[in-house]
Amino acid sequence: MSRIQTTIQTVEPDQRIGRSLWADAARRIWRDKPAMICLGIILFYTIVALSVGFFLPNWSDNVDYENIHQKPSAEHWMGTDEFGRDVVEKTFLGAQVSMTVGFMSNIIAIPLGMILGAIAGYYGGKTDDFIVWLFTTLAAIPGLIRIIAIKFAFQGTILFEDTAFELDFGGMSGVILALSITGWIGTCRLVRAETMKLRELDYVLAAKASGRRGLPILFRHIIPNVMHLGIINFSLGFVGAVAAEVTLTYLGLGVTGRPSWGQMISQANMGLVVGRWWQITAAGAAMFFLVLALNIFGDRLRDALDPKLKKA
Repeated sequence: MSRIQTTIQTVEPDQRIGRSLWADAARRIWRDKPAMICLGIILFYTIVALSVGFFLPNWSDNVDYENIHQKPSAEHWMGTDEFGRDVVEKTFLGAQVSMTVGFMSNIIAIPLGMILGAIAGYYGGKTDDFIVWLFTTLAAIPGLIRIIAIKFAFQGTILFEDTAFELDFGGMSGVILALSITGWIGTCRLVRAETMKLRELDYVLAAKASGRRGLPILFRHIIPNVMHLGIINFSLGFVGAVAAEVTLTYLGLGVTGRPSWGQMISQANMGLVVGRWWQITAAGAAMFFLVLALNIFGDRLRDALDPKLKKA
């Protein structure tokens, strides 16, 4: 009797046996201090992006030629730009552009890649051949050239026109669509490979034997089991989208008529010659901390959602 009780007491405290992958991942992220710090930084940028438009609705009109190129001071923590406008406020508005592009491009690209990858991996045959041909052809075009070409193909397009979510910033819709059309490729490849393994597992074969076919199996048994790949690729794709937006805007091919980190870096280049370092420092530091937080959080999230590490 004592041996049985001892065995029960030994097994019972280990509650991980009945914990789902998602619950275990949330628990591991919650206990991971670097991951939580990075999540806090990401949330801070998100709050800034959502609220800065309300606090600075007419920022572009705040021109003060008497205070142009002022050095950092108590009044202007990171100095002023060539029009006498506060650089910190300009950096916050740039965060709104980068966060909007990163979120919107991935909210389109990741579901598209997951659905196409699941269809290709599950059905196989000519369907798989066509989808593989499609993403192979797109991937064969150099990345920057591909994004620039698609961006100008959709020049002037306004997403969510005549709604509360209308994106009318100069060139932003074109950048989002360009990144969306090219950003689904990596997710599609991963989901396709995973689906090829999942379709041979017992629970999928049992669903087929019970009479289910096609889309019901895809949306009930396949896609929920590759959802973690989509979440991981969303966090990592966010970094690529932010970097691409900054690069395009720096080259003069991205967002126009709106403060952007790429625009700030481009405008500050000549100022470095005469010692005006504050604008490029503000934009570079803002981008650095966001990308660093996204990279670290993405890595920790990938580890937390890895079933092989569930009991580690």
